Amino acid sequence: MLQISPRLAIPDSELVERFVRSAGPGGQNVNKVATAVELRFDIAGSPSLPEPLRARLLLRRDRRLTGEGVLVISAQRFRTQERNREDARERLAAFIAAGLEVPKPRVATRPSRASKERRLGAKRERGTIKRGRTGRDWD
Repeated sequence: MLQISPRLAIPDSELVERFVRSAGPGGQNVNKVATAVELRFDIAGSPSLPEPLRARLLLRRDRRLTGEGVLVISAQRFRTQERNREDARERLAAFIAAGLEVPKPRVATRPSRASKERRLGAKRERGTIKRGRTGRDWD
């Protein structure tokens, strides 16, 4: 089980882990051992996610999210398979936990009369300064 919050956990059966060879430096070890982890989690088809959370996660514009609603996390920061596996699970938990917070709805506001007047006064002053720069012969 991957524990996200006290009331939300994802069973291991919904996570698909694939171990691949890691890219980058590492000597002979990098060519022999599959230490990188590719973790896949089907957000769109997961029965353990509540519907509002699922909708919020799918609406996020994240390049790790496929068109079918599958989140793909690749972890190859560490040299051991186990540590990369933990890293991928931590990043998945952080992604889902970020979707738990319901965004506060934006309340439309209008500028006050005084703020409009201040803005227009500043524009007028600036225009006067600029107007004073032209028409002079500096020779």
